[in-house]
Amino acid sequence: MGRVQNPKKGAIDANRSKTFMKMSKEIYVAAKQGGTDPNANTALRLAIEKARAVSTPKDTIERAIKKASGANDAENFEEITYEGYGPGGIAILVKCLTDNRNRTASNVRTAFGKNGGNLGESGSVAYLFNRKGYLAIAREDLAIDEDAMLEIALDSGAEDMITKDYAYEILTEPNDFLDVQTAIAEAGYQFVSAEISMMPTLYTPLAEENQAQFAKLIATLEDDDDVQDIYHNCAE
Repeated sequence: MGRVQNPKKGAIDANRSKTFMKMSKEIYVAAKQGGTDPNANTALRLAIEKARAVSTPKDTIERAIKKASGANDAENFEEITYEGYGPGGIAILVKCLTDNRNRTASNVRTAFGKNGGNLGESGSVAYLFNRKGYLAIAREDLAIDEDAMLEIALDSGAEDMITKDYAYEILTEPNDFLDVQTAIAEAGYQFVSAEISMMPTLYTPLAEENQAQFAKLIATLEDDDDVQDIYHNCAE
């Protein structure tokens, strides 16, 4: 979740069931807070599109929405974002959905503390990120016409398209995200990531001696059921 990471650096999530569970929770919370109609609930529509981008099964999405519509459903999740620094001074934002704030805070603090990082106060890291629409299309399909895709993206309101070894990354303002996503999808392109994300304003290189510890910190956070998204400014 978050930015698409270079597969060479091991950011492919092998635990699909855990990913689907997290997507289900995000859809549930969006539907619970704003209603079960995605046409009238932008947060829910975004959560559904994000889930679809990682191939979350349709019935998983539908179950989460149905559960949120239950009049007797008393489950309650709170959204909390933790800020801190990892090994080598890498800035990290950790977005959580939890029904137990104390448990989540303890787990996140322990993950940082045992892996060369430390939690900071609110605002200590957030200023290094901007909220942006983020769309990624894998470069596996050699038939993709990069110029044509760029034209569609810009004409529909995108800010920029970045070409990397493994993906085309398209950035938008949050309010333009759905228009850009729709235009690109209608042109036949498939997304490997589609979400409102937190994008770094600058990137920090990570020394080789810190890379293993940083990877362990991210893996530990990803494995926590309360953690929904992780954003960082580590240079690739």
